[in-house]
Order: sequence, then C-alpha cells, then structure tokens
Amino acid sequence: MYQVLADLVLTVHVLTVLFVVVGLLLIVAGNLLGWRWVNSPMFRLLHLLTIAVVVAEAWLGIVCPLTTLEHWLRAQAGETGYAGGFIEYWLQRALYYDAPGWVFTLVYTVFGSLVVLSWWWFPPRWRRKP
Repeated sequence: MYQVLADLVLTVHVLTVLFVVVGLLLIVAGNLLGWRWVNSPMFRLLHLLTIAVVVAEAWLGIVCPLTTLEHWLRAQAGETGYAGGFIEYWLQRALYYDAPGWVFTLVYTVFGSLVVLSWWWFPPRWRRKP
C-alpha cells in the first residue's frame, strides 16, 4: 500500500510541476489567442500561489513536502532507492535530476518572476459588481 501511495504522491508532484509550467504557457498563449478563461482570477491566483510556494521553499532551503512524503512512503514500503515500477521510473526521471541547489533556486526564481510579470502583461479579469 505504501508503494501505491508513494506513486500517487509522485504523480501529484509531477502534475503540480506541469500546472506551473503549462499554466504560464497557457496564460501567454491564451492572451495572444483571446482565450478569456486564462485570466480567471481563481486560475491565476492558484498558479501564482503554487510558484510562490516553490520559490519560497527554494530560498528558505526547505525540501518540498511532497518529496519528503514520497521518500517516507517509499521507506515504509521497504524501498531504499528509486528503482521500481514503470510509472515511478519515468515520472522520477522527468522530475528529479542532479544539479547544485543554487541552480534550482535560480530557475525557480526566474520562472516565478515570469509568472509575476504575466500579471502585469496579462492581468486577471476581475468581475465588477453591477
């Protein structure tokens, strides 16, 4: 059961990364193509909050709670490394790679800055009360 839960946490982690990356692409492309939904305040706030958490974790040196939970679940399942099933193998290869910590902090900060700039370039459309 721990193995299944660890794979589920890994999947949520990958989906979160995809939300942040693809979300910014959708915001830019959607504004250029006239898609109104990409400026939904709920979508934009959730997107901004997600990358803000990632940047804060990087600057504060905090390991992502999803990573911590996944490692704990894998340890409970008796695993010592990342060898495992098909889904686990490919999701981990896409998500985890070796680089100095400052590289991740820089990438997260630059990407977070682009998300903030997207609020200026393409502001959310707040509904006014009639």
